[in-house]
Amino acid sequence: MKWSIRNNRIRNNRIMCAVISLIGTATLVAVVVATVFLISSKQRDEFKNGGATTESTTTTTENESSAIESESTTIEKTTETEKQPTTGKQPTTEKQPTTGKQAETEKQTTTEKQTATGKQTTTGKQTTTEKQTTTGNQPTTGKQTTTEKQTTTKKTTATTTEKPTTTATANSDSNLTDEQRAQKLLASMTLEEKVGQMFIARCPDSNARQLAKEYQLGGYILFARDFEGKTKTEVINNVSGYQEVSSIPMFIGVDEEGGKVVRVSKYTTFRATPFKSPQELYSLGGNNMIASDAVEKSRLLKSLGINVNFAPVADVCTDTSGFIYGRTFGQDAVATAEYIKTVVKAMNSENMGSVLKHFPGYGNNEDTHAGIAYDNRNYNTFVTSDFIPFKAGIDQGAGMVMVAHNVVSCMDSSYPASLSARVHEILRTELGFDGVIITDELSMEGVKQFADDDTIAVLAVQAGNDLLCCTNFEEQIEAVITAVKNGNISEERINESVIRILKLKISLGIL
Repeated sequence: MKWSIRNNRIRNNRIMCAVISLIGTATLVAVVVATVFLISSKQRDEFKNGGATTESTTTTTENESSAIESESTTIEKTTETEKQPTTGKQPTTEKQPTTGKQAETEKQTTTEKQTATGKQTTTGKQTTTEKQTTTGNQPTTGKQTTTEKQTTTKKTTATTTEKPTTTATANSDSNLTDEQRAQKLLASMTLEEKVGQMFIARCPDSNARQLAKEYQLGGYILFARDFEGKTKTEVINNVSGYQEVSSIPMFIGVDEEGGKVVRVSKYTTFRATPFKSPQELYSLGGNNMIASDAVEKSRLLKSLGINVNFAPVADVCTDTSGFIYGRTFGQDAVATAEYIKTVVKAMNSENMGSVLKHFPGYGNNEDTHAGIAYDNRNYNTFVTSDFIPFKAGIDQGAGMVMVAHNVVSCMDSSYPASLSARVHEILRTELGFDGVIITDELSMEGVKQFADDDTIAVLAVQAGNDLLCCTNFEEQIEAVITAVKNGNISEERINESVIRILKLKISLGIL
């Protein structure tokens, strides 16, 4: 009986050992088969995705025996070693080409760990987020196709014969002075573009947009016909159209002096009543009324896209019979100077361009729209009277001074002031003006009797004008370009004027 019990125990022990042995063997085989399956699946994925590599880390469950885990890990590492050689720690964040359905891959970095089933498995503190780096420092995801050194944001600069470096360039150089910004823009401009900037033309009654684009003009002056019968929206759209085709934004000017000369407020569409003259305003409310009126004008004009008002009139005239009297302040030089300071200050506060006119002082002379006007006053009269309001406006920061067509014999008996180098020298040196000098309209009879259109434009540039106010700009622009090419005007002379024009546009926020 004892032997029978003993034999039964031995037999049972042997059966249990055999069972345990079979279980261990089966477990080991299962691990090996699973490992081989994972490796095979990984190889199939690589073949399917174009041969790029991804790393897989298989982690066994925590409940497996340490012996089986060790053996499984050994088999996996052996297989991985056969596929890619490693030194020390296998790199998990090295720069390796990524897979997916990319047409080409260049310089992309991934930290991607995926299992064959598509689920990401992490060990320790590994991240499961794929990180891809392109040459443009932009993340790429999924099936994004990249090319060598391709950036996701492209900056392109369109260069045409019509458009030089644009406004954006000038505006982007915020650390530069106005002079430096203007010089940088000037360097990118052709001769034709420079000369175009020197012309502010009467806005043509047809094809104004196309002509602005073709000649890249410095600006347009609007007259009553440009407002008559139009709504505010129509005027705004017209002005916007001119600006849209201009590489360098235009001066859009108007004569809105008040009183006799109004182009906008004469129409009730834009204002219930026309703006009053300086003399009327002063009689109603002194310089305070003058200042508020200048602000209101500036705001109305700016709402329409106008950035220059050809005002104030700085001429001294106390003779009620004088041609210019009704447009002036109507008082002596000192009072007129105070009026000019008040208006320029108010216009500057609204960033509205101002034009002091008509240097060196109109006096009681005849209308140069109709013929030649000769001024035979002595020079001391100008120094002690006419120059004073202009100097006040210059000191207050006026951006432009318009030169008259009067022939002022004490300065230059041969040419109208607008074509006289001596008159321009006085304005620059004795009054210290370094802004933009502009001619009065070059189609007026007071100057046309001295030369034809082409010659007038060349003489105006040679005299020292920066901006030519004209109607026949197409012929006159060509005449100036030809004069430069022939050596009658130096390109340096052109550059001097264009720099002043660009600086003024920058200071007014136009450019």
